[in-house]
Amino acid sequence: MKFDLHCHTKEGSMDAKISVVTYAKRLSKMGFDGMLVTDHNSYKGYHAYKKAEKDLVFDRPFVVLKGVEYDTKDGGHILVILPDHVHCSLLTKRGMNTAHLIALVHSLGGILGPAHPYGYGFYAHMHTKAARVALKRTRNLYDFDFVETFNSCMPPVTNEQSKKLAEKYDKPHFAGSDSHRMSAIGSAYTIFNEPILCNNDLIRAVKERHAITASDEPVPGVFHKQYWPLKQILIWGYYFYNKFGSLQNRRLHQRHAPHILSLYKKQMASR
Repeated sequence: MKFDLHCHTKEGSMDAKISVVTYAKRLSKMGFDGMLVTDHNSYKGYHAYKKAEKDLVFDRPFVVLKGVEYDTKDGGHILVILPDHVHCSLLTKRGMNTAHLIALVHSLGGILGPAHPYGYGFYAHMHTKAARVALKRTRNLYDFDFVETFNSCMPPVTNEQSKKLAEKYDKPHFAGSDSHRMSAIGSAYTIFNEPILCNNDLIRAVKERHAITASDEPVPGVFHKQYWPLKQILIWGYYFYNKFGSLQNRRLHQRHAPHILSLYKKQMASR
């Protein structure tokens, strides 16, 4: 089955221009079997799809999965997938540190991995303090379950670095368009050899190391020059927006941190 595993919608991401229904219909017409909605710290796009789902008609079966692109305090953007029917409001509150995010997601039975790990600035995990500390202390990548090795909106050199990172630490490869606009829809894909009909299927495929194939060839016309002045202004604007959100939610995360770590330790002890 063919999926786009990094999708943004205007219902859930303030910087996206495509409705979730338009996104799904477009991918279906392009031969995709499904998509993972990964809005920034939000499930609004996925919920909008579920509300409209009963009235939608596709030419072929199409699966929409629920995920989130979480903005950590110290480790960049992380893609998170929880099991079906597991809900966690903390994932809509940006600013948790990476170690606590990993503990939380794993204690809930989910999976996670860095989005565009060598991308731009603080967005990219491998440019962050969390990555440097983890590699220095453990000489290993954080306890991630996969790595996004191909992102259509990133320069080819960063995707190549991400692919080498996944190979070095033996992590499954994910590919996603990271599309915020129509021009990038369908520009990246991940192939699964078995049916993926729900979040649990995706989580099982990753945990059991089923065959997963990620695209790695840039699509002409999708990647645009990134280092123009307005882009830099937007990046820094989002940086300060993210920092403000982290400060705003700091007490909430501090209050939940001991409980999260306790759950995680119990889970590890039971293995």
